[in-house]
Amino acid sequence: MDEPDRTLDAVGARLKHLRLRRDITLTDLAAETGISASTLSRLEAGLRRPTLEQLLPLARVHGVTLDELVGAPPTGDPRINLRPITCSDGSVILPLTRRPGGIQAYKYVLPASADDREPDLRTHEGYDWVYVLNGTLRLVLGEHNLVLTPGEAAEFDTRTPHWFGATSSGPVEFLSLIGKQGERAHVRAAPKLD
Repeated sequence: MDEPDRTLDAVGARLKHLRLRRDITLTDLAAETGISASTLSRLEAGLRRPTLEQLLPLARVHGVTLDELVGAPPTGDPRINLRPITCSDGSVILPLTRRPGGIQAYKYVLPASADDREPDLRTHEGYDWVYVLNGTLRLVLGEHNLVLTPGEAAEFDTRTPHWFGATSSGPVEFLSLIGKQGERAHVRAAPKLD
């Protein structure tokens, strides 16, 4: 199997990851792209190879480049190739990992928000680790309303209803590591010195 074949065979997993990250159904994606839900399902399962006519609308709705969608090898300095995703609420998501599967890393920048903003709690499969870089992060986790400041971290099962937001004190920047259900980060502690 040559490199173009391997590249095209890996697109299905990326398509599924992008759709699940946006928390939308195949039916919703079909409505956004004009590609039938059954075709999208076959593409995600690797039972059908995508065409350029299918990849273009999929890249557009997922907010990624064609290179990112097909997993083309990066060129030059990877720090320059990172592409932020700007959301309608003014937040920015910067993917920090490029490989499909495994733990995915993201940097989030959320704009200032009202302290009494009603959270829109969500759930999904996975496990999340959050570390605050700058600002104040409001994390609603189930019945708990937590406020995290720079240097503080939280970890939780994403099947627990959760929501992230900034406070009225200004924007917040934080890192998020998201893994599949049951996948946990491996923390190694330094040996105790006597």
